[in-house]
Amino acid sequence: MLPELARRDILPDVLTDQTTRQTLLTVTYPRMNLEEAARLRRDDPNEYIRRRCTRMATHVRAMLELKAKGAVTFDYGNNIRAQRSRRDWKNAFEIPGFVLSTSGRSLSGPRPLPVGCAFRKSGRLRKTDSLALELFPDDHVLSRWLKLASERVQFQGLPARICWLGYGERAEFGEAMNDMVRTGKLDAPIVIGRDHLDTGSVASPYRETEGMRDGSDAIADWPLLNALLNTASGASWFRFTTAAEWASGIRSTQGR
Repeated sequence: MLPELARRDILPDVLTDQTTRQTLLTVTYPRMNLEEAARLRRDDPNEYIRRRCTRMATHVRAMLELKAKGAVTFDYGNNIRAQRSRRDWKNAFEIPGFVLSTSGRSLSGPRPLPVGCAFRKSGRLRKTDSLALELFPDDHVLSRWLKLASERVQFQGLPARICWLGYGERAEFGEAMNDMVRTGKLDAPIVIGRDHLDTGSVASPYRETEGMRDGSDAIADWPLLNALLNTASGASWFRFTTAAEWASGIRSTQGR
């Protein structure tokens, strides 16, 4: 689609990449259905990667063309720039990362708040959905999402939901859920997580910590410090995931 937009001089106001590139054996591409992709991935993974890299070059080239025409262009952090630069496209990093492009604007707004059930009881999540709708009736985007999700989204694994809320709203939502547990309206346990856009929750030289002024990635300790701070503050549950575990999760999910 992007090369065609560039060819027709159709210029988006904002352009980013939202396709996963952490591992080259996950995403399919045009002119191949899911069954064909799975067969090629299994029988000839090197050929699969070769084709993926060719498509990625087309993708990056089109992003650079649209950027040159005036579109505000940034990389979402899914590794497309690094994958291309490792091969032959050093100019892929002419596309800036999203933190450098948006810091001080969009990152100051609402962030995803994961809410999940520790056991396979979706009824709990329906109650927290209703609670969010009751607490934030003027948030039309949140209301639309929760209503559509309850009707159309099937759970995979344990029931969970993402709610985009500001920091103050998160605190209000958390206290209200605690009250529901305390009064017996909601049988525990409910798990509240955090997103990678939260302060210090992720350290990656191609995402949240890109462009450190001293040229270092010294703040890679941030997630560890967050883990220590949360446990010292009384958190009863905390998940710390390494990049290797995260990538392994992608592969195992793809395999299933």
